[in-house]
Amino acid sequence: MKEVLIPTIETDRLILRAPAPADVAPFAAFYASDAAKFVGGPLRDFQVWRYTAEVIGHWQLRGFGRWIVARKNTPGAIGLVGLHAPPDWPEPEVGWMLWDGNGKGYAAEAARAARDYAYETVGLNTLISSIAPENAASIRVAEGMGARLEPKNFEHPLFGTMAVWRHPAPEALS
Repeated sequence: MKEVLIPTIETDRLILRAPAPADVAPFAAFYASDAAKFVGGPLRDFQVWRYTAEVIGHWQLRGFGRWIVARKNTPGAIGLVGLHAPPDWPEPEVGWMLWDGNGKGYAAEAARAARDYAYETVGLNTLISSIAPENAASIRVAEGMGARLEPKNFEHPLFGTMAVWRHPAPEALS
């Protein structure tokens, strides 16, 4: 198996980069809070450490994955955004979770960069976002990115019913 290096992507305000040991503490604080209710929280610190290792491993197994998100002008991680396609998923997804900076457009900015990477670098031609139906903030991000609600839901083995939002195909974004 060829080693996959996690690329760094810069947007106007953000850096998307590989996870680092210092990211586990803010990630764990997010997962200990009510804010993680739509993404499987709460989780204990050791579970977040394992989840971070899973994020890194996804890159090795699939050749793409998720990035830690940081502001360019402020140190420290503010979220996890990127591509996700475990074997029990209906198809590749672009997903986002922020633990700092909600309401500032960071999720959409980072998710657009991840979607561009999926289409332009990985060669994917379709992406979804699976979102808990009551997660209004994530629904707004998906809608702002041009995603449309699919008629069929995804039954997640841990999170229950997830709405499926279909992102525009690469040719629709040109």
